[in-house]
Amino acid sequence: MAPAPPLTPQRLLDTAVWDEPGDFYRQLLGEAPVWRVPGVDLVVVSSFDAVTDAVKRPQDFSSNIRSVIYRDTDGAPALVDLGVDEGADVLATADPPAHSGHRSMVFPNLVARRMKELRPSVEQLAAEFVDPAVAAGSFDFMAAAANAIPIRVVARLIGFVDEDPDDLLAAAFDSTRLLAAGPREETLAAMTDAAAILDWMAEQITDAVEHGRDGLLGLAADAVRSGDLDLSLALVMMHTLLSAGGESTTSLIGNAVELLATRPDVQEQVRAEPELLTPFIEEVLRLESPFRYHLRLARAETELGGITVPAGSTLMLLWAAANRDPSRFEDAAQFRLDREFPRDHVGFGRGIHLCVGAPLARMEAEVVLGRLLATTAWIALGDRPPIREKSLMVRRLERLDLSVRPT
Repeated sequence: MAPAPPLTPQRLLDTAVWDEPGDFYRQLLGEAPVWRVPGVDLVVVSSFDAVTDAVKRPQDFSSNIRSVIYRDTDGAPALVDLGVDEGADVLATADPPAHSGHRSMVFPNLVARRMKELRPSVEQLAAEFVDPAVAAGSFDFMAAAANAIPIRVVARLIGFVDEDPDDLLAAAFDSTRLLAAGPREETLAAMTDAAAILDWMAEQITDAVEHGRDGLLGLAADAVRSGDLDLSLALVMMHTLLSAGGESTTSLIGNAVELLATRPDVQEQVRAEPELLTPFIEEVLRLESPFRYHLRLARAETELGGITVPAGSTLMLLWAAANRDPSRFEDAAQFRLDREFPRDHVGFGRGIHLCVGAPLARMEAEVVLGRLLATTAWIALGDRPPIREKSLMVRRLERLDLSVRPT
């Protein structure tokens, strides 16, 4: 076996590594589980222990992100300031105690009772989009179903009216494109594009404040009227939920279907034993984490994993590498349905910022995958190879051509 290439800053942003990251993750875990990237105030944290330690220390590692990563002309990572004002942090970028208030506003609407209420809508959408595609025999699963269903579900959860699902999906993808770590001009363009939906969302929130609304938008409007939430923060909160809800579930469902199509043994096993769908989804989340990383900011000089982290450094918590850490997972690089603790992963983050939409994403994946398996006797890749989004942030398929045999 040829030796691994040197651990250079360029490898972190190599799009070929993004497509097939397993070797790079193993190298990080083996050589530098907490890696101070040369030439930039960036620290990549890849081991399970170091990642979970960092999320337990919000006093040291703030979620108030002020910079994002882009690829400079040498192919190495650099940082660009987001221009975020103090006090504008919500949910994923908020620290305690503000974060606790934001989460309590959202989370009650995402627990078991709300999931039960939403499930019939998700089942209806799965039938509406999966069944015609399966009947056609060959199709791009992302365009036919994986892109279409989650964005409609999250729009209903939030309570938007008169929405255009395609516009909302584009807005969700624009937000995560900001974190893709592409060239500087693309990162700056993503900042502009991500803001394009905000005027429409502001109208939705203003109308909700004046006239009331169902869903999370109604809860946010109540908080604005009572003075507990600023209108601008309500806008950022709804935008964050739209982006996370649309992107993470689309990525999860697409990755799961690709695995079914390329592993006929797993496909046969899960189709024969539907109860295996739950551990199947968890193992997909572990191996193909929808969001590969999130950022933190070092408040002051500190230590993590035996490495000094300078004050002001940006930390990249690399969930996707931590989920393949052999010190935590037996046969870490292998897909296994028999793991004793299938949810023992960080595919939805960890700690106070564990994704509030995780129950919804799991339920959507269960419904859509269940529908696809129930309506097919066989699933395989189509003639064109899958294409992945070129992003360090998301593990999402742009195209997933399938050939199926309907039941």
